[in-house]
Amino acid sequence: MAKTPDESSERLKALNITLTQIERSFGKGAIMRLGDAARMKVETIPSGALTLDLALGGGIPKGRVVEIYGPESSGKTTVALHVLAEVQKQGGIAAFVDAEHALDPIYASNLGVDIDNLLVAQPDTGEAGLEIVDQLVRSNAVDLVVVDSVAALVPRAEIEGEMGDTHVGLQARLMSQALRKITGSIGKTGCTVIFLNQLRQKIGISYGNPEVTTGGNALKFYASVRMDIRRIQTLKKGTEEYGIRAKVKIAKNKVAPPFRIAEFDIIFGQGISALGCLVDLAEENNILTRRGAWYSYNGDNISQGRDNAIKYLEDNPDFAKSLDLQLRQHLEINQADKKPSTEPIVAVMEDSDQPELPEEVGVAENGKAASRSSKKK
Repeated sequence: MAKTPDESSERLKALNITLTQIERSFGKGAIMRLGDAARMKVETIPSGALTLDLALGGGIPKGRVVEIYGPESSGKTTVALHVLAEVQKQGGIAAFVDAEHALDPIYASNLGVDIDNLLVAQPDTGEAGLEIVDQLVRSNAVDLVVVDSVAALVPRAEIEGEMGDTHVGLQARLMSQALRKITGSIGKTGCTVIFLNQLRQKIGISYGNPEVTTGGNALKFYASVRMDIRRIQTLKKGTEEYGIRAKVKIAKNKVAPPFRIAEFDIIFGQGISALGCLVDLAEENNILTRRGAWYSYNGDNISQGRDNAIKYLEDNPDFAKSLDLQLRQHLEINQADKKPSTEPIVAVMEDSDQPELPEEVGVAENGKAASRSSKKK
């Protein structure tokens, strides 16, 4: 409805008075025009896997709640530790709330975590663990908090009760209350909180997906990103198993298009194979050319086979760094005014109602994924 100039001026004056009163009552920044916001673009943290960064739209978003869930030994803690290491490399402070009491300092150190400066808490109850998270977030001094895991955040009443006592919905109420408290602080302080979660089976489900995450539904709503990680292959050299190939589906993403899928190798004792991701993406984008088993760069052969290509990058770190830079420029990752192109490596689910990824475990010989070898034939 059109307004006369005098009416528009009066409405604008009334709006400015109201905004001033709100700021006086609730503090500066309580309300603002979106264009005046200091942070328009969501900053991200590298995940340690370039393919996963592409699927996420740049990386793990800062100042958000993130959930990583999946079956046992699928790589949940490994991904979280890589993110933690990246935060420390950037000079940030990170904390690990080890509710499962299962953190391996040696493995974390192998992944690049500075364990001497890592804040670690091993709470006895779920209330204590979530209160620690709340205080760390409110301190405005911590950049990342990892909670491992939601299933291990046992309510005090359950610990103090008898074995066999029923506590219907107790953990769900605990998580709901905690997330209501910390979500606002997370947005203001820019601290990222990653919750690792386990899967359970719903009883009596004859159709549909029987899998469900623990801790109720609150985390599903509060999380800006939800990642479903699965082990799809076991990597072998001869008869020796040396790693797995993981597949991650971005089940929810509020800061980038969701339902994308990324794959990467996890080497036992070493973590995510960053160079493996680099070789795969460079090949997919024709920066590295593969003819038969030979990989070449600008017409010059560099290695025979994927494993040897990774070894070549290990032996030539300067070349690997330049290849990484060239690939990032090609894919336009982390550029403020450009949208990252993820067409080559990341698949997009056509329907948000697609079932969760099945846990299909295969065997890949000599580090080559079965799907990759079948594709090249």
